[in-house]
Amino acid sequence: MHATMSAIDGAFAAPVFDAQATFRAVMDAMARPGTPQALARLPRPPAPLSAVAGAIALTLCDHDTPVWLDAALSASESVREWLGFHTGAPLVRAPADAHFAFAASPAELPALEGFTQGSQDYPDRSATLVLGVASLSGGQALLLQGPGIETGASIAPHPLPRHFVEQWKQNHARFPRGVDVILAGPDAVVCLPRTVRISFAPANAASEV
Repeated sequence: MHATMSAIDGAFAAPVFDAQATFRAVMDAMARPGTPQALARLPRPPAPLSAVAGAIALTLCDHDTPVWLDAALSASESVREWLGFHTGAPLVRAPADAHFAFAASPAELPALEGFTQGSQDYPDRSATLVLGVASLSGGQALLLQGPGIETGASIAPHPLPRHFVEQWKQNHARFPRGVDVILAGPDAVVCLPRTVRISFAPANAASEV
């Protein structure tokens, strides 16, 4: 298939170095849920795929990782071609078939339980959801507790999927099964592994991000 220039352009300037830096940032964010990790060297994917989400795709996706795109992303031929050319990841229509899911409109995301949950024996075969958020602050304050968090972490990203806190309680209850979430902000990531507990923060809690 002939690739258009928009599909060929816009990848990492230094692919190996930039992918390694992105991988370290995501792993650090997974180890410290709720703590933003900046991504300094970003690609230029076609809209509406954000630069941070694009960096995650270039780093984590390949021909062995089926990818699901939400309606906003799948409607863009440029996004589909760019992901295909640079990652080789096959696109799937059903959330349950994806290893990675990317959403440019998190508020319209299907229910978390509809994505690959893994199994008791192979919990690592679950999906990782990459949600492109407009900001990592300014939204409803949420309190995070669990492994990797000393006492509690407060985050306030927006937008988030509908009924996110209730959905997350159900996701956490399925442990070791369940999905993990990467919030892709404008220039940083915040990770929500399934091990973390999420609740609404007290009204006087200030966001730390």
